[in-house]
Amino acid sequence: MDRLVTKAKSLRGEITPPPDKSISHRAVIFASLAKGVSLIRNFLWAQDPMSTLKAMKSLGVEIEINEAKEIKVFGKGLYSLKEPVDVIDCGNSGTTIRLLSGILAGQTFLSILTGDESLRNRPMKRIIKPLSIMGAEILGRQENSLPPLVIKGGKLKGITYEIPIASAQVKSCLLLAGLYAEGKTIITEPHKSRDHTEKMLKSMGAKIEIKGNCVEISSLKNNLNSFEITVPADFSSAAFFIAGALLIEGSEILIKNVCLNETRTGFLDVIREMGAKVDVLDLRVQGGEPVGDLKVKSNKSLRGVNVRGSLVPRLIDEFPILCVVASQAEGETIISDAKDLRTKESDRIRAMATELKKMGVNIEEFEDGVCIKGPCKLRATEVYSYRDHRIAMALTIGGLLAEGETKILEAQCVDISFPEFYEILERLQI
Repeated sequence: MDRLVTKAKSLRGEITPPPDKSISHRAVIFASLAKGVSLIRNFLWAQDPMSTLKAMKSLGVEIEINEAKEIKVFGKGLYSLKEPVDVIDCGNSGTTIRLLSGILAGQTFLSILTGDESLRNRPMKRIIKPLSIMGAEILGRQENSLPPLVIKGGKLKGITYEIPIASAQVKSCLLLAGLYAEGKTIITEPHKSRDHTEKMLKSMGAKIEIKGNCVEISSLKNNLNSFEITVPADFSSAAFFIAGALLIEGSEILIKNVCLNETRTGFLDVIREMGAKVDVLDLRVQGGEPVGDLKVKSNKSLRGVNVRGSLVPRLIDEFPILCVVASQAEGETIISDAKDLRTKESDRIRAMATELKKMGVNIEEFEDGVCIKGPCKLRATEVYSYRDHRIAMALTIGGLLAEGETKILEAQCVDISFPEFYEILERLQI
């Protein structure tokens, strides 16, 4: 499904973004490993988390969904999973395939994980190598580098491992394997990635120690505790509306109940450095995560910045929309140290450079990032989503700034994380 977008006069109103995708995934997976009944409220009913939900059911976990769309997970402990009778389809979800790989590495049965065309071309050697060192047997395509993955679980041993590129998915995979491994598993990253796994597992009784960019987990002799959680709104989804309100003259939006975990809010830090004013209201703690409301007003007087190093893992999902913001800032914005973006749902560096050039942006692509010189007057044209939800939404916000009619090809991919995106966007336009 393609989508036509025209220039917006302003965006005004109050919204609540969809529930956090990362937390939704983890809530279902971790509840499945716990002992007892867990209750998950405000789950994200989008394609990626639903892939995780279906995967856990295929592993024998009893899951009920009531009329209020609350999820009850009847966990029976770490060693209660059953061998699946079929291949597990992880859809487009890198989180599903990588986190499940860590769990399945510690089981006593065989399992096979696959996904859609995009997922089957995402790198898996980054988890296969350390899991194999721990004692798992894993086979994949192209010399054990791509899905489908065949996992023969077994007895694991703890390892000390340094992840070359900061990645919450890789870190979480190894921490989950560490629950089943003899001894301690110690994981170090070059920069700290999002820490929802550490927070949630610790609250469930796992033995976790965190020292800077190093996380240590011990094998669990007892079971994880069941829990209740209300998933907060997703900051990565909120980012598109933050950008829209910031860039479209006369806009003012209140964005409610947003998860403000500091490992996720690098985009907020960067746009503030660019000159944006975003107020945080009613800051509170919900389910162990900081949550607040964001008030955003338009501000076209933005300046270019440099984004690199430890900032990048904190805004890795916001790169596409940050490129759009940078196109409207005065001067040069350089985003570097982001080579991992080439192996997301699409090559996001190439995708944004290619499509924004079509819209008139002065953007230069290099191996680990981009340089954007602004401000640029955006022109309406036909652009491609690369079937990547974040590319589609970022280009849509760009289209709201462009004169004329912008056509987003294959825009239905927003359903991966934000099925109501276009509906909410239309409601805010005045």
